[in-house]
Amino acid sequence: MTELLEAEMLRLVEVAPPSIPSETRAAMNREWDEAVLANPALFDGPVVLCAGLSRDAGDAEDALLVSWSRTTYRYFALRRVPGATVLRSLFVSVIQPTDDGRVLVGRMSRSTAAPGRWQFPGGSVEPPTGAEPLDERALRRHAALELAEETGVDIPDTALTRCLITYGDDGQVGVHYLAPPLPAPVLQDRFDALAAAEAVRGRDPEFDRIVFVGSPAELPRLEGPHVVYLEPVVRWTSRRVGS
Repeated sequence: MTELLEAEMLRLVEVAPPSIPSETRAAMNREWDEAVLANPALFDGPVVLCAGLSRDAGDAEDALLVSWSRTTYRYFALRRVPGATVLRSLFVSVIQPTDDGRVLVGRMSRSTAAPGRWQFPGGSVEPPTGAEPLDERALRRHAALELAEETGVDIPDTALTRCLITYGDDGQVGVHYLAPPLPAPVLQDRFDALAAAEAVRGRDPEFDRIVFVGSPAELPRLEGPHVVYLEPVVRWTSRRVGS
């Protein structure tokens, strides 16, 4: 089950990282090492955890408060450690509509951490460096970057509008942004150009395929796993951006 949340404002507050008992940490490290052996493309880079999500009672406006912590991707190997308590991950995604009311969905390539999985363009949130804050502007910039890197659609982050926050059974909190509509042939051409450029560099693109869907009824035709938020978010968008 995925809960869809809307709010006028989003506040992010950093909190201390979770404490992991030594035995649990050792098990986490073993699981991570096995995962890297199975998929050498995995890397233990910096990433953000969602330590809490709640309505911000201290704000006069409709606001959501996100508490977050710094960690690395290794932390999520805890999901395979029996009995371990695991905080949720935080990600951003972009809903890219076509001008006829469909939305772009991509399939993760074989070199990614989730090969064959269908999702919107997006990715895990990384912690800021130096004195930079992790705020709504930073999330929007990250979402715009993910859209460009995965689809070739390069738009200003100011063109994105936050529309939803998802809270799912998959252990993730997602912040979703709506992009301005573009014709499907333009989106396909930009993706094809990106994939061709990556092939010249000897690399796989993050998406190996994109499709355009207009309703949840079309999702079962996509072979492979889907992120849990895909169906409810496609249903939400079909009512608002559909023709």
